[in-house]
Amino acid sequence: MAKNNKNNKSQLILRYFIKLSFKGTNYHGWQVQDNAVSVQSVLDHALSLLLKENIVSTGAGRTDTGVHAKEFYAHFDTIEEKKIDTNLIGRLNIFLPKDITVFSIYSVNEKLHARFDAIARTYEYHIHLKKDPFLDQLSNYVYKKLDVAKMNEAAQLLVQYKDFKCFSKSRTQVNNFICDIKSAEWKQEDHRLIFTIKANRFLRNMVRAIVGTLLEIGSEEITIEDLKKIIESGDRSNAGESVAACGLYLTKIDYH
Repeated sequence: MAKNNKNNKSQLILRYFIKLSFKGTNYHGWQVQDNAVSVQSVLDHALSLLLKENIVSTGAGRTDTGVHAKEFYAHFDTIEEKKIDTNLIGRLNIFLPKDITVFSIYSVNEKLHARFDAIARTYEYHIHLKKDPFLDQLSNYVYKKLDVAKMNEAAQLLVQYKDFKCFSKSRTQVNNFICDIKSAEWKQEDHRLIFTIKANRFLRNMVRAIVGTLLEIGSEEITIEDLKKIIESGDRSNAGESVAACGLYLTKIDYH
């Protein structure tokens, strides 16, 4: 536990993890941005008011504008005297807008990091094949006829590769494009399709680019052999278009 000298008194600094979910429609992603409303800016503002100090949280990762999170973690530091309990969670949820919900806040080791200590993340991408007003902004409407079996065959190919530069947003600042995809699968229920993918890390825009490419396979615009060539090319311009953000959900984050 770190110490902070304030008014000549030594204060212990404690780290807390916060588990939350959010509907991303009204936000420019998780991370604070100039002249744009983000989930982080709204959460930090609420925490700062309730704890009566300047709280700056650190999230488990970025999400793009319009992307949702069923499970998201962030950490923040505060002085020992602050009372973190279920009453704070209740007050926080009253203060926050309806599209952000906090489930729990708990003390962790001061070295535990919400982003860097995550060992795996799971995303879902939701598609509906028939017009449905109740899925607006929560799922992507695709009117094409799709071969789901081919899309699943192509999805299995992803686990055989490690370098996914072809699915990464251009001009992104990363040290490498290596990702260990654990699983990737499509499931269909009536007129809805859900793509689930799990990996140790994801590149910016990676899931949406993968889905866009798999949809091209499902509509027979390209073949599975083409997918191999796209991945091995390392060229983003060879892959499919990124699908709409409204269908993407971060659903699970794993820690040691």
